[in-house]
Amino acid sequence: MADLTPTPDRPGLHVSKPSPNTPATASALCHCGASATAKGDAQVKALVEGYTAHHGPAHNRR
Repeated sequence: MADLTPTPDRPGLHVSKPSPNTPATASALCHCGASATAKGDAQVKALVEGYTAHHGPAHNRR
């Protein structure tokens, strides 16, 4: 399997939750340079919501 971690050349959002009993983890990197990581379901949910609202796809909205 390819490494899906965001990089400066391939910015984005990566979320992982291998099983229902393990905490989710996430990493995000925007083409504007902002980056974040999170561990735990609630923190990952907040990261995804913030990234979606303020980075990544939000930069393309006009």
